[in-house]
Order: sequence, then C-alpha cells, then structure tokens
Amino acid sequence: MLNWKLEKLLTGESIISKEPGNSMVPLIKSKQPVKLEPIIWKDAEIGDMVYCKVRGNLYTHLVKAKNDKRGCLIGNNHGRINGWTKKVFGKVTKVYSSIQEAEEDFNS
Repeated sequence: MLNWKLEKLLTGESIISKEPGNSMVPLIKSKQPVKLEPIIWKDAEIGDMVYCKVRGNLYTHLVKAKNDKRGCLIGNNHGRINGWTKKVFGKVTKVYSSIQEAEEDFNS
C-alpha cells in the first residue's frame, strides 16, 4: 500500500508535506511545510530538493549527482549520502514559514 504522499504525487497532484528531522537544516527545518510537485528522476537537477525512495526509506533530500544508468544520487544537507535511486516522486518548489502560509497558498 502506498502512503498518501506517493498516491497524490503519482496521480499528478501537488501536496504540502511536513517531515520530521534535521538532516536538511537550514534549508528545511523539522516539520517545516514544503510544497511538493510531481517529478520524475530524469527531470531532477543537481541541487534540487526531492521527495524520493532510497533503500526502502522515503526522504526529502538533495540530488547530489545524476547518472543515466543509476538515476539520482541522494543525500542530506550535512554531507550524508543515502544512495542512488530512480524512485523520485516530487520536487520541493516552495518552503513555507508556517502551515497557515502553506494552506493559504495551496488553497488559493
């Protein structure tokens, strides 16, 4: 069974996501809302923040490198590398300061 974020992104819908953790500070703080828009790995660029699956785990992390055979190399903002994947589902297109700001923007 897919999680709700994957379901929405795979059907072409943009979503607001809030994930816990400090691996993307200062770009994204823990539980800071972000807008994710659907994307496939081929359209991701080095430096993009993407929602992806690496070794069974879902992350919003950075694209560190790209390779036609291996996909995207994913890592956090502190130098840790998660690995290669072609399972890239969403791209962060906006980082919000609050959930209220996210809801106002998303519902407008």
